[in-house]
Amino acid sequence: MKILAIDSSGLVASVAVVCDRDLIGEFTMNYKKTHSQTLLPMLHALAEMMELDLHTLDAIAVAGGPGSFTGLRIGSATAKGLGLALDAPILHIPTVDALAYNLCGHRSIVCPLMDARRNQAYTGLYRFHGNQMETIKAQCAVDIGVIIAEINNIGEDVVFLGDGVPVFEEAIKERIGVPCTFAPPHVNRQRAGAVAALAEQYFAEGKAVDAAVHVPEYLRLSQAERERMEREHAAD
Repeated sequence: MKILAIDSSGLVASVAVVCDRDLIGEFTMNYKKTHSQTLLPMLHALAEMMELDLHTLDAIAVAGGPGSFTGLRIGSATAKGLGLALDAPILHIPTVDALAYNLCGHRSIVCPLMDARRNQAYTGLYRFHGNQMETIKAQCAVDIGVIIAEINNIGEDVVFLGDGVPVFEEAIKERIGVPCTFAPPHVNRQRAGAVAALAEQYFAEGKAVDAAVHVPEYLRLSQAERERMEREHAAD
């Protein structure tokens, strides 16, 4: 089984290929370029280095949201286009779940944080039993104070990761009531390798969908949609 994974849900752009439980290639960039500039060249470079025939892929996995609206659209469009061209199914992997899976096997509660603006985070809470991930709180968009209060209520050690950490670190240190740590650099951002590892599980569980029906999951309205609704509400 061979799966190509894509993650452009946040600041990081990342592509990876897994084959029969082995990560055989990964290309990750966290630099000041847009995903429209980096994603396809990264995919091409990875395939060329691996001498990968895309027609041998069994599925395309994508971090399907939540996250950056533009990033999700680029990632989903890329995955969908490849799926349609190659007649390969899509594996929609929840972004926050994949981010948590970077810390597979960790003994603390795992709390991914992605900056959702307006003092909110895309987040969730997870616990690992060996390599098995338990979802304590499914991915959601909430005020940072809400997720910290839930962690305090659980009363267990916690580890934070994601691009929301530098945004919310001060609030965390002020309000957290349990021992906490922050993930190190090599696992503290999105990685397509984690998307790919979860995708193997999803594929085995029969969760692949036809590329034609795949859509990203935003969790929140875009800024343009919110502003339009606010204008309409004010006009009423």
